[in-house]
Amino acid sequence: MRVAITGANGLLGNGLVRVFSEHHTAIPLGHAECDITDDGKVREVFARNKVQAVIHAAAIPDLDICEADPGLAYRVNVEGTRNVAEAARELGAIVAHISTDAVFDGEKRTPYTETDAANPPTVYGRTKLQAEKAVRSLAEHFIFRVPVLFGPSKENFVSKGLRKLANGEEYEVASDQLGGALYTLDGARKMMEVTESKHFGTYHLANSGACDRLELARLAATLAGFDAGKIIGKPSAEMGRRAKRLKYAVMDMRTLREAGFTLPRPWQESLAEYVREWQVGQ
Repeated sequence: MRVAITGANGLLGNGLVRVFSEHHTAIPLGHAECDITDDGKVREVFARNKVQAVIHAAAIPDLDICEADPGLAYRVNVEGTRNVAEAARELGAIVAHISTDAVFDGEKRTPYTETDAANPPTVYGRTKLQAEKAVRSLAEHFIFRVPVLFGPSKENFVSKGLRKLANGEEYEVASDQLGGALYTLDGARKMMEVTESKHFGTYHLANSGACDRLELARLAATLAGFDAGKIIGKPSAEMGRRAKRLKYAVMDMRTLREAGFTLPRPWQESLAEYVREWQVGQ
């Protein structure tokens, strides 16, 4: 397939381009190539490239930026997604939209399923939920809800901590955020497998197993040979963040299982691979 990947310069976008390029004609679209808030530009770029599928990863994913500027969040996350969906509709192209665990409210204490009610408490979560609704207007679509990401090419939650430890600094991490984690390359491979199957629907996607942010950061430190004691856990309410953080965001990958797909490997295995890759790049 000829697959357009929006947000191609982002953390997940990098992984998507790397993986899809192995089996398809990947068309990387960063902001410079395709401003998704410009509907005419989106249509022109998609038509010129004869796009057959779109992996829509472009967004403003920073919760605090979204909270500070709801208008910007709406233009990019909602209107941008509508533009992508409409341009794809005109070409008969499949759309796979990257969403988030932040569409939930964090009040549940058992894993969220794909059919659980969404009730996002943040601007980011609300705009991503609206974006999901825009994509659902298409007959042939996928929605992939993902948790915190780590992976090569871009700084992320894990690499930021490793860099600080390498510089002899401490790294403050929320101690009360339980959810999942996803290695971008594992996520991209599974998205490609599901997209190729054309088994349309909404999917939760994470590496297997739940973890909190503190556990994730400390294991990464240990794997890299650093002192995990320099990862300092603090309640999220004391970390000075503008947007509310969910204390519980574990997702049940029920749709993947019921559709017959294998679940991604445990997050600990993926993290070990990523840390090795990070070390080689230092």
